[in-house]
Amino acid sequence: MLPPPPTPFKQDLPVLQKTAEAYKIWHAQHAAFPRLSKFTLGAKIDGLFTDLIESLLMAGYASPEQKAAYVARAAAKLDLLKFFIQSAWELKCLDHKKYAALAAPLAEIGRMVGGWRKTVQNKAPDR
Repeated sequence: MLPPPPTPFKQDLPVLQKTAEAYKIWHAQHAAFPRLSKFTLGAKIDGLFTDLIESLLMAGYASPEQKAAYVARAAAKLDLLKFFIQSAWELKCLDHKKYAALAAPLAEIGRMVGGWRKTVQNKAPDR
């Protein structure tokens, strides 16, 4: 079996690579999510992860005029994602170890998106 072809967009956007790695961690944990919450809270978290990845990808390929909107959308999705993951931890759907495994990369992604947002805002023309 041949390995999949390389994906150049991950190399161009380190934040996207980090987010994809965090999603892989989440995907493994989602399988062990309690049945009661798997298709509600778990599905919400899964959807936010895919929305975040989509927003980051769109921001990476957007024109300079549109980039700020996509980066802002990614930041909002990331904040929602962190909130719902914390809620899952508080509801005991995730134990401390699994929560920490997700919280650390999400904090780093937050710093990366925040830096990107500042850069995009500084490059935006004055109105």
